[in-house]
Amino acid sequence: MSSPDRAGAFSPELRASIFHSTVFGSTGVASAYFAIWLSDKGITPDQIGIINAVPVLVLLFASMLIGRLADRASDWRVMIIWLSIIAGAGSLGFLFVSEFWGALLVFTLCYTPAGALVPVLDAATLRMTERRGSDFGFVRAWGTVGYTITAALTGALIGWFGAVVFVPLFIVLSLLRTGLAFQLPRFRAPEHTAEPARAANGPTLMSLMRPWFILPCIAFALIQSTHFFLGAMGALVWKVDGIAEGWFGPLIAISAAGEAVTMFFWRRIGARMSARTMLIIAGLVGVLRWFAMALSPALPVLFLLQALHAITLPFAYFGIMHFIANWADEDIATEAQSFSSMLTQGFAVVTLVLFGWLVGLIGGGAYFVAAGMTLVAALLAWWSVLLRPSHDRSEYRPA
Repeated sequence: MSSPDRAGAFSPELRASIFHSTVFGSTGVASAYFAIWLSDKGITPDQIGIINAVPVLVLLFASMLIGRLADRASDWRVMIIWLSIIAGAGSLGFLFVSEFWGALLVFTLCYTPAGALVPVLDAATLRMTERRGSDFGFVRAWGTVGYTITAALTGALIGWFGAVVFVPLFIVLSLLRTGLAFQLPRFRAPEHTAEPARAANGPTLMSLMRPWFILPCIAFALIQSTHFFLGAMGALVWKVDGIAEGWFGPLIAISAAGEAVTMFFWRRIGARMSARTMLIIAGLVGVLRWFAMALSPALPVLFLLQALHAITLPFAYFGIMHFIANWADEDIATEAQSFSSMLTQGFAVVTLVLFGWLVGLIGGGAYFVAAGMTLVAALLAWWSVLLRPSHDRSEYRPA
């Protein structure tokens, strides 16, 4: 097999961008129709919440181990390839699913490895772009572009051909991600390239386990859990509110398109604020977004609220990514991101189970709870700043 660094005119950034465009493809398909597909098979809203929560629960226990193994591998791409293979193979199980337990098993086999590779890929791509002086936001944005296209395409195809296209489309995109994982570049610095100078006694993950570090991770987990709810149950809530299924794809696409635009221009936007300020902004805008959604707005207003995704997700995502990267040494890069991911998965499990029950009970009123969660997130990020200001790094990042 040829070296992953030798790809002619294809730069490492281009190859990473190509793979990023497939990472969330199956997620886009699932966000647009999975809950409705399950509902059509007689699976209840609380069971749908469980199906979405169980693989996240598995990730809760597996994330730290996977991150540690990825850090110890010769390169992070090794773990990404293996996880992509498992997720792609697991997707074939949907060809045989027709009831709750089968859907639970197959979705766990698909979602767990696909979710586990995200923090590994994020940490690896961020370190590579920092080393090469390129734009991490631009590379990462292609993941959102892929998600946007697949979500919109799913809505259109289901509108034209019906639910029969859901499973084949999910499988094709899962296998595409598997195939493109093999063309990923080497993320670590080549052996002949000097790594950036580090302090002799750099921080360990345990040395970072202080309230000022943990609070932003919890803040991100709260914000991201509301996005999990939207992705898992949003289409079902819209259906209950009388929104035609043909609008589901465009509604998801408009949010993802806004996210992509923000990410493409993030180098200009993000330079103007600290990482925790980004989290605070994401939390406060989230309060507005979810509170308004709880009022069952008309379709034009719903499109405007979905457009706020351009703030709630990128600001939270880049906030936590840069916060962790600022404090965690490269030797624990993936493990530190996986710690944040573990917290997020834990909150997401509770959120998905709770909101599955809430949707069955009060429908879109569950968004009031989401608004409260993002308000708490903004307060936690602000508290972290009070405990340790952004410029106070002497103990952990020596010059």
